[in-house]
Amino acid sequence: MPKNTHKIALAGVATLGAAAVAFTVVPADAQTTTREAAASTRVAYSSEQLTGVKAGITDQLAGSSVKVDAIEAKKKAAADAVKKAAAAKKAAAAKKAASAAAAKKAAAKKAAAAKKAAAAHKAKAASRSAHRPQVKQVAVKTYSNNLDGWIRKSLDIMKSKGIPGSYSGLHRNIMRESSGNPYAINDWDINAINGIPSKGLLQVIPPTFATYHVAGTSWNIYDPVANITAAANYAAHRYGSIDNVNSAY
Repeated sequence: MPKNTHKIALAGVATLGAAAVAFTVVPADAQTTTREAAASTRVAYSSEQLTGVKAGITDQLAGSSVKVDAIEAKKKAAADAVKKAAAAKKAAAAKKAASAAAAKKAAAKKAAAAKKAAAAHKAKAASRSAHRPQVKQVAVKTYSNNLDGWIRKSLDIMKSKGIPGSYSGLHRNIMRESSGNPYAINDWDINAINGIPSKGLLQVIPPTFATYHVAGTSWNIYDPVANITAAANYAAHRYGSIDNVNSAY
């Protein structure tokens, strides 16, 4: 029982004790009173009344005790609720911290994987570059658009195809046949009479041009390089080389 309840109970017992003493202690000279007075006194302070007073006080004490217990229980429940809420808050904070730590760890792992992949890609690219064969830059040879350039270009093509001939041999025959005019045409000789006049720098008739045409050159008989290479190819087959030709051929 709480301390306050003990205090109330002691006070009630003291009060009852005082009432009992007051009603039981009678002066010695009270014997001289009349029976009616004594009877009246006993009726006024009967034990039933004392019992009723005691019962009322006990009920009050019991009610007070119940109220105190209820208050204490309510306070305890509130304290427990606060404690429970604090524990839940702490658990939520711990869970949140754990989740953040896990996310940070996952992000770090992902970043490390990405860094590793980038390094591997870089290393692989460097390896490919190291093993890649060096492409040799070949300068594109250019030729002037004149007789000198046409002869020099024709000689390079003839060399690649295995057709013999020299600069002087080509130049000598060109100057005799057309004077260096790529559009020269013979309209008076036997070929012209037969309807197949000689054309171009080396005066080649169309059937001969078609037969001895060199792959990679133009099919236009008036094209200087195509005309020279076809004529040199014909001369190589018939005379061994254009250098061996010194007259009409």
